[in-house]
Amino acid sequence: MKYWLGIDIGTGGSRALLVDASGKVASGVTVAHRDMRMEHPMWAEQDPDDWVRAAFEAIRLVLARADASGEDVAGVGFSGQMHGLVLLDANHKVLRPALIWCDQRSQAQVDWMNQTAGADFILQQTANPVLTGFTAPKLLWVRDHDPASYEKTRTMLLPKDYVRFRLTGDFAQDVSDASGTALYDVVHRRWAGPLISKIGVDQKILPAVLESSDLAGEISEIAAKETGLKAGTPVVAGAGDQAASAVGNGIVEAGLVSCTIGTSGVVFSHMDEVAYDPTGRVHTFCHAVPGKWHVMGVTQGAGLSLQWFRNQLGGEFVTRAAQENVDPYDLMMKEASSAPATSEGLYWLPYLMGERTPHLDAYARGGWIGLTAKHTRAHLLRSMIEGVSYSLKDCLEIVESLGVEVQAVRASGGGAKSPFWRGMLANIFGCPITTLETQEGSAYGAALLAMSGTGGFSSVPEACSATIQVKDQVEPQPEQIQAYAVGHRAYQALYPALKDSFRSA
Repeated sequence: MKYWLGIDIGTGGSRALLVDASGKVASGVTVAHRDMRMEHPMWAEQDPDDWVRAAFEAIRLVLARADASGEDVAGVGFSGQMHGLVLLDANHKVLRPALIWCDQRSQAQVDWMNQTAGADFILQQTANPVLTGFTAPKLLWVRDHDPASYEKTRTMLLPKDYVRFRLTGDFAQDVSDASGTALYDVVHRRWAGPLISKIGVDQKILPAVLESSDLAGEISEIAAKETGLKAGTPVVAGAGDQAASAVGNGIVEAGLVSCTIGTSGVVFSHMDEVAYDPTGRVHTFCHAVPGKWHVMGVTQGAGLSLQWFRNQLGGEFVTRAAQENVDPYDLMMKEASSAPATSEGLYWLPYLMGERTPHLDAYARGGWIGLTAKHTRAHLLRSMIEGVSYSLKDCLEIVESLGVEVQAVRASGGGAKSPFWRGMLANIFGCPITTLETQEGSAYGAALLAMSGTGGFSSVPEACSATIQVKDQVEPQPEQIQAYAVGHRAYQALYPALKDSFRSA
């Protein structure tokens, strides 16, 4: 049996997925990462070598569970959390913990970039405004606050690219992940040399950039011994998690839109021609489909909102889940569904790590608004799910303003596993929500990229057409559409009213 291996370096864990020649999943394993470090509010760091530990263990386990060997793997593809900063010295050793995607400490560096290079120049060079979540301001924060590490830096990588380096010994980056660095010319698919020069970064630390299905190396002898893979197995560049998830959801043609609800939430659309929002409320990046682009809006605290509730207020759900051998999130969803739509005037602002779309505000804070003595825990939970969904609706509206026609949205990620949440999305979005036979998202997209790059299929769209099938579809309910339209307008009024207070917190 021939397989392709997709590896996804997520925030909470690394996943390995084996896919056969027909696109059927043979086996999948996730190995958890150690908790992210948050030494100060809005900080978020992880240990890159912990990603390697988890990824290598996941590879060994997925081969064992499929009763497969490295000889059976025809190619390897990658996906990973975007924007993280991994710095290596001259000996290719990690210099410091990685500042990951949700780290918001670099607002001063964003301001410095805008003042030094000019906000309009940055938009012209990269098709996006620079944000605290992006990689370049994180690099400048290290320059300003950890100069010893900065001076020793010889290579800058993103999370999945570090793990791929540990598998192959080769440095590379792909176009979709490079697009989120604030150092990449998205329109022309090359490093933004003039911008890089203006902010004083040494371009020599940046690796070569490849299309996502291009070959990026081979499994090394050392990695083969540690993982069970065969030395010499080809490895493709892969993609950032959102582009890889879009491939896994078949969002590789014009008009197709996906909504992925993981730790963050993303509304994503394919584009044949590049276009971007002049105010930068959504991101325009290179797609994992060679020569194509995508636009996406991002809610920072999507699944993170429910994770926070579970960890801080949901001890009863965790205890019951262990007793009943179920997922605590399933219990939380069940309780949330017992509250009425729009939560009787209670609203949740999901800004636990600042916000991207549509506010571009690292200082934004989360919270409940409209709480009364009548509200119950069920209201709190339902309002959280509604607040995240309202934020995703904001993303969808901006994507539509760029000319994307939305007939249905394909949902994926942990949140999309809930029928209750999918039904709510249909009502808030005002369009059908579909799900696919394979719900693996990023890891599955990584495997399809490997298949495309190593001869399983001739192109990424061909791979998606041959393997991806719609499973079911949820239709919106007219009366719910109207109620949620009113709720969405009320939600949209809250951030402007509270914006100034966030900066004084």
